[in-house]
Amino acid sequence: MDTDVVIVGAGPTGLMLAAELRSAGVRSLVLERRPQPLDTPKAGGLGGQILELLRYRGLLKRFEAACTEPMPAPRFPFGGVHVDLTHLNETPMHALPLPQQRLEQLLGEHAGELGADIRRGHRVLDVTQDADTATAQISGPDGTYRATAHYLVGCDGAHSRVRELAGIPFPGTVYPEVNRLAQITVSDSVTRLDNGDLEVPGFGAIRAGFTRTERGLFGMGASPTSDVLSVYTTEEETTEYDDDIPLSVAEMQASIRRVLGANFPVAQTYRLSRFTFKARHAERYRDGRILLAGDAAHLFPATGVALNAGLLDAVNLAWKLAAYVQGWAPDGLLDTYHDERRLAATRTMLHTQAQVALRRGHDPAAEALRQVFQELLTDEQPLQRMAALIAGTDIRYPPPNPNCHPLTGTFLPNLALHTDDGTTSVAELLHDGRPVLLDLADRTDLRDIARDWQHRIDIHTAKTDNHPADALLIRPDGHIAWAATIDEPAGTSLRAALSTWFGTVDETTSTRPVPSRPTSEQSIQRNGL
Repeated sequence: MDTDVVIVGAGPTGLMLAAELRSAGVRSLVLERRPQPLDTPKAGGLGGQILELLRYRGLLKRFEAACTEPMPAPRFPFGGVHVDLTHLNETPMHALPLPQQRLEQLLGEHAGELGADIRRGHRVLDVTQDADTATAQISGPDGTYRATAHYLVGCDGAHSRVRELAGIPFPGTVYPEVNRLAQITVSDSVTRLDNGDLEVPGFGAIRAGFTRTERGLFGMGASPTSDVLSVYTTEEETTEYDDDIPLSVAEMQASIRRVLGANFPVAQTYRLSRFTFKARHAERYRDGRILLAGDAAHLFPATGVALNAGLLDAVNLAWKLAAYVQGWAPDGLLDTYHDERRLAATRTMLHTQAQVALRRGHDPAAEALRQVFQELLTDEQPLQRMAALIAGTDIRYPPPNPNCHPLTGTFLPNLALHTDDGTTSVAELLHDGRPVLLDLADRTDLRDIARDWQHRIDIHTAKTDNHPADALLIRPDGHIAWAATIDEPAGTSLRAALSTWFGTVDETTSTRPVPSRPTSEQSIQRNGL
């Protein structure tokens, strides 16, 4: 093997997958066709469940330190209206204002520190597979070559070459609309009112939020700390745009003029981006030894969700690939990647397509629908449910046993934990990305069983306020693989769960030393650099 896993695409999903694999001790080779990262602005930040996952990996503070703006209040656009979560005491949905270019830089640095081999300017020409390997034919700066691995993962975006070569259908809908976004300051001729609205010469008052006209949608919001405004347009348009060609100031101003019917005086521009909306979903995420993740697997017709979905794909997939590469994977483990992440993407598709219905109508009936929707969100219970839906925290992966504990398959919140050595948290236990048996009731019987798997999982004992179960078996992606009902026998079910998720063991395997997390020096030596 030239490497363990070939990853095609050095966007956020591919880089996150490379880092997770290296953290698990698996060699990864990342191939990116572009010689340099794109300067074209894309996503403006991260939001949802992935923020907690980054906390669990010990990366969140590093990412927060790189943010370009203060953490915004939890108010989010949703289909041409706003979902205001500031009324909730606790909300699962937060946003991190981190532009995608900076996010990719941070993920690239993180993967590189762990020893991932990232090659830019290397285009994949063909992929093939047999019963034991996947092979990429590559064109690089020094000519063509082959790379053979146990698995190959296409993280190469909406127009995925890997998906095409694997023959995986990508059905869906293309919506005839173009969306343009800019961060600007306005000229002195525009009056900023105390309530956040603008008085624009030739048009009149434009309220903060969304303004609908017969020609499209105009959105506007102000930064709480500066004079910078975010402005947004949506127009019915069937033009095909090349994503590599950036949006110009003239194009943005022309779009605003068409929608509002008046000039919008712009003084300075800080960010420009253009995007279209598609709802597409790969029929399968796996074809033998070839897999898909991120935009190669799913495209959603709304903003703010693609990065969350793609990065969570990577975390779900990495530990399962590592299990196969290292030879201990139980039967069917890799198939759960398709089952679980396609379920999550289907849920995301549900609410993003609902947003299409909310935003695209311009008649009185559509306006009535938006009004009723907003009225429903004045009550706490539907608002909390909507927050979980947008964040992706309402996902429960299908449990292998239908009679299992209700927590099985859910994402474990970051519980505060009290131990003999002091206070810690769930996040601290998952920094290394290893499975964890967390004993919350001093169950020596359960710890004794788990010790047969101590070369694959970590075992911790702690107490927590209002503990939800006597013990929890936590997967590397933070989801609960098994839970022990309080004060009930659970040894048999624990042994079954350990075997289901982390393979069978015998006397030889159970006494192997615990593998250490690779250092940068070890990774460099292993990659022959």
